[in-house]
Amino acid sequence: MPAATGTKRVRGVSVYRPFVFGSEAQPFDPKSRPPNAPPDHTHQWRVFVKGVNGEDITYWLRKVQFKLHETYAQSVRTIEQPPFEVTETGWGEFEIQIKLYFVPESTEKPQTLWHSLKLHPYGDDIEGKRERREKVVSQNYEEVIFNEPVEQFYDVLTGGGLANQQQSRGKSGKGKQALLQNGGGRTAEIPDNDSPGNPYSRATEQAELEKLANAMKTVDQMIKEEKDRLVEREKRLAELKDTEGVLVVTKKK
Repeated sequence: MPAATGTKRVRGVSVYRPFVFGSEAQPFDPKSRPPNAPPDHTHQWRVFVKGVNGEDITYWLRKVQFKLHETYAQSVRTIEQPPFEVTETGWGEFEIQIKLYFVPESTEKPQTLWHSLKLHPYGDDIEGKRERREKVVSQNYEEVIFNEPVEQFYDVLTGGGLANQQQSRGKSGKGKQALLQNGGGRTAEIPDNDSPGNPYSRATEQAELEKLANAMKTVDQMIKEEKDRLVEREKRLAELKDTEGVLVVTKKK
């Protein structure tokens, strides 16, 4: 029996879409404390889901549900229009559940993420950051992968009708394969370089890969040195055992 319209899957294809999720927090300025903030609250913060470099993600993401700490009134907040974010005040750090709901065409189940809200500075110059009341940013780059999406959703992800795109590339078949591998008209490529407010780029990725490679070299060198020390200790232990055996034999005589 043929598949229903819009439910046939594009076999052998995975389409990924990048996004960023996280939080920003800043201590109150004593001169401009939010008037509605409870007396024990010390910070204003927001939790968010957004596209890399401000890219539109609403063509695949329908809504986002944020589950805050149970002490907040209406602790479950559902945001159905961008920006997908919740702004609040508070005094403590906690885990926030983030649930992504995809557009109806996807037929995909929601995906759940977890984010640890950070209010206090970390890393270098912690005391200086506190004195300057600097904004604390804690965010993550993530990719959602749609494995073998239904044709209707594939069209949405790639920005056009699958049949029309294939036809425009001719009859060779190579165009079709390139289209499927690259995800069609809409791109999932991250920018080549950083920009204000967006630290995620190919340059950043390359720098992190180089750091990882250097760290692996350091670890390999440490392992080699430790093995050399182990061989030396075993050699010394064998020599001591031999010496002990000679002393025992001499004593018996």
